[in-house]
Amino acid sequence: MTPLPSAESDVPILKLDHDDEEQELEFELRFLLSLTVEQRYRMMEEASRSLIAQLDRHGQRKPFEIIKRT
Repeated sequence: MTPLPSAESDVPILKLDHDDEEQELEFELRFLLSLTVEQRYRMMEEASRSLIAQLDRHGQRKPFEIIKRT
């Protein structure tokens, strides 16, 4: 397991020779625990905005419709 610094920021990147879900989970949890509450909320808001934009691009974010039965 070798964390490598990203070109964009100081966020470490996990590099493994083979798939190891346990090491991936441990790495992810250590990263999330290193963040402040404000940073976690900022990441969550960014992910939410990204998902909304993707849904809009693919035409899947329509408001719900009330269908009246006749």
